[in-house]
Amino acid sequence: SDNQGGAIRYIDIAKGYVYLTFDDGPSQNITPQILKTLAENDVKATFFVTNQNLTNGYDDIIKREYEEGHSIGLHSDTHNYGYIYSSVDNYLNDLYAIQAKVKRITGYTSMLMRFPGGSSNTISKNYDNNSHIMSKLTKVVEARGFKYVDWNVVSGDAGETTKTAMVVSNIINS
Repeated sequence: SDNQGGAIRYIDIAKGYVYLTFDDGPSQNITPQILKTLAENDVKATFFVTNQNLTNGYDDIIKREYEEGHSIGLHSDTHNYGYIYSSVDNYLNDLYAIQAKVKRITGYTSMLMRFPGGSSNTISKNYDNNSHIMSKLTKVVEARGFKYVDWNVVSGDAGETTKTAMVVSNIINS
């Protein structure tokens, strides 16, 4: 798959595929190390980016991810659940804001996205006034030409553990 088509890069293994993805970046401390390791092993990944760190001059990291052949997906401009899941309009404003920033940085219009919390998250119900917003959003983004992807293996590195052995075990066992 090629980056220009917005496809997810993959690692071909035995009888299947592993899609390696990273959310909530870039990070000045971690992302350069990840990029180095990926390059050393000739592996491509997909980075689902936010604007949480872009205001601090991290545009160069996203540019580097893209120039090194990784896919850039849209995660969220604000990653503020209370804002993005309170209305369809708020969600779309947030999505288009991060899309515009990625376009400004890379020259590429990404149509690949991942919902904060996933497409069937339960956190959104805390903010949507019982409107079942995720059912609406999945249809709306697809109708606008976006492709959303979730995950089926969680490493546990999002607050559950910082121990490498535990992260590896979570991935292998899942």
